[in-house]
Amino acid sequence: MAVQNLVKRFGRFVAVDQISFSVQKGEIFGFLGPNGAGKSTTIRMLCGIITPTAGTGHVAGLDIFTQSEEIKHNIGYMSQKFSLYEDMTPFENIRFYLGIYSVPTEKWKERTQWVLEMTRLENAKHRLTRELPPGWRQRLALGCALLHEPQILFLDEPTSGVDPITRRHFWTFIRQLTTTGVTIFVTTHYMDEAQHCDRVVMINEGKIVVSGPPSRIVQDMFPDRTDADLNDVFIKLMTRNRSMSKKGLRHLGISSISSSKIRGNFRDVSL
Repeated sequence: MAVQNLVKRFGRFVAVDQISFSVQKGEIFGFLGPNGAGKSTTIRMLCGIITPTAGTGHVAGLDIFTQSEEIKHNIGYMSQKFSLYEDMTPFENIRFYLGIYSVPTEKWKERTQWVLEMTRLENAKHRLTRELPPGWRQRLALGCALLHEPQILFLDEPTSGVDPITRRHFWTFIRQLTTTGVTIFVTTHYMDEAQHCDRVVMINEGKIVVSGPPSRIVQDMFPDRTDADLNDVFIKLMTRNRSMSKKGLRHLGISSISSSKIRGNFRDVSL
């Protein structure tokens, strides 16, 4: 997977501003940033949900401009908002998505059993999905995203709202997936989770501000501190970027109060 000078505009607003990066097969790649930074917009372009404004990009060897439908059938996608049918049971959701992903019917029994075992939902497969705890629903969503055995899995805030134990199990499973060659592209607000990534990119206001392995980024940003982590990097970069934005706006004669309102409005548009 690779993109070069990728841009997405909504009217005059630039949500993603000429970003470039590549992701290796079997890698856990973290895409980090504050709300409104352009993370979800980027994921939606890579998944073929929205068309980029400019640049180039390929996912699973497919062009994000001209082969968006093919991309959708070659990737798994788990959104930050639970997207399965809550008035259906886990078993019914699994069967529904087996059809959506055009999995051959002769594989339905095997894939269904695999998901139920992986998600530990065998004993709850006939309960209504809305009755399940949040962590169970997240496991089900992940299982459905993997039914067609995609080689690239997009996870948009996958552990939002789940307890720490569930988060730990989730990341253990993600690491196991990569041993089979599956590539993971993940966004998260939890900097401790980002430590599980092989490489990360931090984006703010549509631009990449830093990239590389988590440990190297921390070392480069805080060479004299042994207790520093990605939380410190995130705060430093976002604070510095915000300060630079305010200076630029003041140079244009725009007050800091106005700039805050402007950025707030833009966040609503970009996601």
